[in-house]
Amino acid sequence: MPERDTAVDAAVEGAIAGELRLLDPEIRRSPERVGALLHPDFHEFGASGRIWDRASIIASLAADDDSDGRPIATAHMKGVQLAPDLVHLTFDTDHNGRRAHRSSLWRLTGQGWQLYFHQGTLYGSGAA
Repeated sequence: MPERDTAVDAAVEGAIAGELRLLDPEIRRSPERVGALLHPDFHEFGASGRIWDRASIIASLAADDDSDGRPIATAHMKGVQLAPDLVHLTFDTDHNGRRAHRSSLWRLTGQGWQLYFHQGTLYGSGAA
């Protein structure tokens, strides 16, 4: 059985923990808590086709009153450490029947793991 690299495991686990916090409705409603998880240079290509920057996504999440209070369902989450300070996550989400393939780049900063880039692509019946 091959030896596991505990530093790689810790990096991937740190990025996954951050991603799961960002999917928690309580976190998403708090600009301060979301801001702590987003890198200053964050940008996103949303599943809607919209391009988001850090300020616009924080404002949008804080104003979102469409949440049913449950975290967004995730599946198939996995990560790869690309460099000592960079982790790539891929996973799927399902939120009220709207399904998306997702890809996130997390960077290790002085404040911990922060989301640097995110992209979502709709699939299934919600993609039309």
